[in-house]
Order: sequence, then structure tokens, then C-alpha cells
Amino acid sequence: MEQLLKQSVKGLITLCLLIFISNTYLLAQDISVEDEVKVDTLFNPEQDGEGLIQKSLPREWTDRIKVSGYIQARYNGLFETNPDLSVPQMDKNWGADKGISLRRVRLKVSGWLLDNVYVYMQADFAGSPTLRDAYMDLYFDHHKSTWVRVGQSKVPFGFENMQSSQFRLPLDRSDPINSALPNERDLMAVLYHTPQKVRKVYEYMKENNLKHSGNYGTFALGAFNGQGINQPDKNANLHMVARASWPFQFANNQIMELSVHGYAGQYVLPNASQDLNTEVDNGNGEMTLVSATGHNFKDARVGGTFVWYPQPIGFQAEYNYGVGPEYDPASELVKEKNLHGGYAMLYGKIHYKNHTFFPFSRYLYYHGGKKFEADARAYRVNDLEIGVEWQPNPAYEIVAMYVIADRSTADHGTREFVDQAGNLLRIQMQINF
Repeated sequence: MEQLLKQSVKGLITLCLLIFISNTYLLAQDISVEDEVKVDTLFNPEQDGEGLIQKSLPREWTDRIKVSGYIQARYNGLFETNPDLSVPQMDKNWGADKGISLRRVRLKVSGWLLDNVYVYMQADFAGSPTLRDAYMDLYFDHHKSTWVRVGQSKVPFGFENMQSSQFRLPLDRSDPINSALPNERDLMAVLYHTPQKVRKVYEYMKENNLKHSGNYGTFALGAFNGQGINQPDKNANLHMVARASWPFQFANNQIMELSVHGYAGQYVLPNASQDLNTEVDNGNGEMTLVSATGHNFKDARVGGTFVWYPQPIGFQAEYNYGVGPEYDPASELVKEKNLHGGYAMLYGKIHYKNHTFFPFSRYLYYHGGKKFEADARAYRVNDLEIGVEWQPNPAYEIVAMYVIADRSTADHGTREFVDQAGNLLRIQMQINF
């Protein structure tokens, strides 16, 4: 099964390369000098009735810098049936007697330094100040379809991982997808490609508030450290990642998006008990115990996404399968084990006067380890979430979400699976600026 997984990741990388090369060639053949004035850009294009006309940038780079962000305030304790239920990956204030919290306080600074050079920085001031993003984009063509991104940014794996928390409906990302990449980000270099016609579809989804993930390339291929946000590489072994995605826009403007994605590398546990071991092959077909601390564990996944955008009814689903470190309570070791899981969400978009409502219901399932938690903690998750987002205007929104959680976890401290089940109502208010 591991060999099949490796072949799947290699095949996905090869597919992305072939599609990228063919699309770049066809695009170069199709665009003539006469067409250049009709090419849409990433900076405020204007409509002239025949096509999108390119606007010139301000001469001084200081006039091109934009400051934006959002603030999220939460309360997780309404109608709580189990105060011991906690999900630290999702929200550290989900648990006993935590009160009102600031989940995110994001400040973004971005802009075009040159016509083909874009810079983006984002920090979070909820709790200890943390650098979330710091990257630069270099575009290779005048229509800005191909670019390379270097720095700390979201790794192109999954859909909701790349979707900003500013736009996501459920309050937190799902365990099965988000467990792949802590905080969704890493230090990386990635080549992206998005054809012009696809950028127009993305722009349509943005203008119509369809909860898209953003332009992370219809095709992406790159390398990243693999240890998580703000962390250096620990084993001189870069992870490889590839993604292919395509939105299909039908005659009635209904949009369906399909994508496949995968990554592979080796991972060093950041948090393991000193007496915790793992098994390795000594080369003679025999297994030997070595310390789990500092060991290179296989870390690879492949997954797929289906999105039917809400006009007015939408459906979103993701699933991934892989191998990674996981605590095994039977042997009291960390082992390289198979993992799998996904989610399915039914949601809608309803307009009433000047208000917009997004009712949603999401079921998520995960069976595997979380490599970035203590001892690669093992998880068995079956959660149901029912909620609604209310937007009275673009700057303000409120989300109410009822959670029915059924979770079991095991690590070297518990030595066995411990059930964590309970229900609660979670409330969030968000301001965008």
C-alpha cells in the first residue's frame, strides 16, 4: 500500500508537469500582440464591453501597498455537555472555563512592488504575535498566468487548508485534512500556473461571495521543509507537493471544481516523550527499537476535492489517504501507520434584503495520527456540525455552530484510547477591514 501511495504522488507530480508545460505552450500560441490589451490582470481590471483592459500601476511602489485584515472573537461554552472535551488543534479556548477569546487578529500587508513582483505578509496578534505569511511572487509572463512563490505560505494541499479562515463557513478546519499540515503553512518554493480563463472564473466567484479558496494555481508543483510553520528543516529532506485543480463553469454560471493533490517526504516528531520508541528494520529483516525522537518518519498523502458552489445550494467534500507517524497503544510505540479521512458539507446561500445567510452542515471522519501533537497522538473522530453564517454587510458577520463531537485519542501518557464526546454551541463574531 505504501508503494502504491508513492507511485500515486509521483504520478500526480508528473501529471502536473505535463499539464503545466502543455498549457504554457498553448497559451503562448493563442495570445497575440493584439490581444494583450484585453488580458485581465490581478489589479483592478476595468470592463470596456469587449474585454478586460489592463490598468497601469502607480509609479511609486509605496502607493501600491494595501493594508487589510480581520478579527474573530469567540465563545465556546454555550450548552456545553462535557467541559473536558477539547480540540487544541482547532481552538485552544475550546474547553473548560476559557471564556470569551480572540481566535484571530490578522493584519495583512501586500502590494505590487513591480509589474511582475508581488509581496505579501500576514501576522496574527491573538495571543503571542506570530508570523503567518511572508512570501514574494515573481511572474514570468505579461498575462500573469505563471509565477513562482518563495517564502512562508500555505502549502497547496487540499481546498479548505488554502481557504482563508476569513471566508470559511465552519469555525475550524477539519481534522482529516488539516492534520496533514500544521497551520497549513511551511517554508517553501512553489511554481504555480493558472490560465486566464480560469482566473476569470475565480474572479466571478470572488465577486459573488461563493466562498472560494483563492487562486493557488490550477497546477502547482513545489518543495517545502515539511516541519511546519516557522520551523527549519530537521533532516535535509524536503517534502515534494503537487496539485491539479479545475473549475468547470456551465451555461447558467453554475460552477463545479475538481482537484487532486499529494505530497511526500520525511518528518521528525517535534514533541515526543523521552522514553518513547519506534521500530526500524536493521537491514537483516529484523526489527529494532530506536528512540522516536529524531527519527525520520514517512509522511505522505494523496487526496481529492469536489466542490459545487452555492448558487443557491452547494456541496463540498474532501478525502485523503496516506501514511505517517501514529502512537500505537497496543505496542506503546510510535509506528508508521496508514491514515484516512475526510468530510462532506451541504450548504446554501440565501439573500434577504441586504442580508446574506449561509446555512451549513458538515460531517467529518478521521482515523490516524497527528504528527505535530505530543507522541504523534492517535485520533478516531466522528463529528457533526450544524450552523449558519449571517452577513448583514461585507464588514461584519456572525457564525453560530452546534457541534456533536465523538472523539477518542491515545498517546504515551494515556497508554490507551480515551473517549471525548460532547455537544456544545459555538459563537463567533468577525470584523473585516
